[in-house]
Amino acid sequence: MAEDAVLPIPNLALPQNYFVLSTPSLQHLHENARKELLEGIQADHMAPYYRIVTATNALNLDEALLARMEKENKEELEKIDERLEEAKKTEGETDIADALRARANYFTRIGDKDKAVEAQKLALEKTPGLGSRIDIVLTLIRIGFFFNDHDMITQYLTQADELVEKGGDWDRRNRLKVYRGMHLLSIRQFKRGGELLLDALSTFTATELVSYNDFVAATIISNVLTLNRPDLKKKLISAPEVIQVLPELPLLADLMKNLYDSHYDKFFLALAATEQTHLKPNRLLAPHTRYYVREMRILAYNQLLESYRSLTLDSLARSFGVSVEFVDNELSRFIASGRLHCTIDKVNGVVETNRPSIKNAQYETVIRQGDILLNAVQRLSKVLY
Repeated sequence: MAEDAVLPIPNLALPQNYFVLSTPSLQHLHENARKELLEGIQADHMAPYYRIVTATNALNLDEALLARMEKENKEELEKIDERLEEAKKTEGETDIADALRARANYFTRIGDKDKAVEAQKLALEKTPGLGSRIDIVLTLIRIGFFFNDHDMITQYLTQADELVEKGGDWDRRNRLKVYRGMHLLSIRQFKRGGELLLDALSTFTATELVSYNDFVAATIISNVLTLNRPDLKKKLISAPEVIQVLPELPLLADLMKNLYDSHYDKFFLALAATEQTHLKPNRLLAPHTRYYVREMRILAYNQLLESYRSLTLDSLARSFGVSVEFVDNELSRFIASGRLHCTIDKVNGVVETNRPSIKNAQYETVIRQGDILLNAVQRLSKVLY
């Protein structure tokens, strides 16, 4: 195997299909997910993972298939162990390390989490090259993604950072950005995660973790929420890498462009479609669907309101393609939680903005920080004198 070859193991399309099958509201996607999950398991002879998915009734248990895969696993592991023993007897440390990595990668491929982690950690101890060590840690991170183990992902992301700082090459540094960015999205840190994905947009190679189209989709979803309008145009809408893929992501194209162009009625429709197509069916983003949709609505309301001192509820409702009652209820909720700086005059049917002055906010910050500094100086003077 080439030094820089990255094996696409474990197959991260499979837990996505498993998630779909485990979600009753995604019934319309079940048939295709079931087919792809079973085909993927059979292709890699994933007997241990097959036991997991059949135990939860995501797939029906086929005893004959399980027996065939377990037989294949046993025979292949015996061959790998023979090569390992031979390497220990007649070869040097490099060949032993290669055999250990082959054994670890096989456990990883078939979805045996405990044995895969144990074997990868042993291979990591015995592997001398820094590049190969980074690759093993990246594989451990992918195992964490495969089994949705956030503690494991965090642990090995930290270890990967440490190894890369010791001299990781350009390609591995960029892969690590994608790994960390996708993890940050999965824990609702859209701003930092989006920044990392955007930074890796022109150099993306981490197809072992996520397909290019799904990577661009995640980049758009995260950055539409967090970028200001000038940066949205410059860094996303006008990016050649994004433009190339947009015909295959029409809903996200509508979401992004309608927000930028202030076509709020079309934006709301695109947001609703994005929720059903890109958020709820995505195992990393699904837990954050309600949060994301709410924040995007607040973003759109703020973008419109910042252009006016006041406007009628009727015109606001027409801009978003919703009823006056809907926009009244939603604005009231966001105003009460401090997310929108405006008031509603129900008698006259008018929304009036009351955003705090930037200078006032800066003045209050200076006063507050000045008080903190004076208190610190007073405490210090008492100690010294």
